[in-house]
Amino acid sequence: MKNFRNTAYVIIAAIAGYMLAIKNTNEQQSDIFANILTNATYIELTQILDTNIPNGPGPEAAKIETLLSHIPGEGIMSGTGSIHRYSFPGQWGTHVDPPIHFIKGLRTLEEIELNEMILPIVVIDIHEKVAANPDYQVSMEDIKAWEKVYGPIPAKTFVALRTDWSKRWPDTDRIRNWDENGISHSPGWSMEVLSYLAEQRNITAIGHETMDTDMGKLAAVGDYPLETYFLSQNKYQIENMQSLDRVPQWGAFIVATWPLPKAGDGFPARVFAIIPQTKNE
Repeated sequence: MKNFRNTAYVIIAAIAGYMLAIKNTNEQQSDIFANILTNATYIELTQILDTNIPNGPGPEAAKIETLLSHIPGEGIMSGTGSIHRYSFPGQWGTHVDPPIHFIKGLRTLEEIELNEMILPIVVIDIHEKVAANPDYQVSMEDIKAWEKVYGPIPAKTFVALRTDWSKRWPDTDRIRNWDENGISHSPGWSMEVLSYLAEQRNITAIGHETMDTDMGKLAAVGDYPLETYFLSQNKYQIENMQSLDRVPQWGAFIVATWPLPKAGDGFPARVFAIIPQTKNE
């Protein structure tokens, strides 16, 4: 299995080298790329945006207004077509949090480089432990178990935490999982793991299916120590992901995209995984 850990890098290197070496026509080269893209598997990791989805504490709920409609009489503009006004906090649905979201002076959305938006993805699977304990925090034992199979987590990767919490979406009560005292019980990261990934493995970004980096009981306090730490490392994160159960623990890529608001401190994101076809498939 350790040989499989380099699959994603090998595929990209092989494609690049091959395309530089061959003297095919533009049409032939286009066919090669089309074949690679056609045979890959694409996994949607983004939740649908709507006004009834779970909302973070503080910001008011999102609004969607019809300005122009194909249906006569709907909307406030004359004519036909379809235009809507979307009013929402930056942290709405599946979204990106750049470092400035918590740390003044660090990077905004426009300062995240394009080469940080398509990355090999590492999936740490703790969903069985979360099913037994909704307050579970990923541990170094979980990380070392992954590395025992696939080798050291490479630098410049995206590390996603699979908890299967997204299967509760969009039920706010199930996502928050409040107890009788109003305390949320949901899984999250741990400081030992985040510091290891950021400082020893030099990863680029993290992502999770929950609404917060911190487990529910920590997030309920309101100071978000784990999210604060990770963003302080000048790295970004994606929250409210889905379908990580369909992504292999190693061997796929993630593409994370978003609009480019000036000095942006968060925005809904479109995130998906690409799983290349291997020779054995």
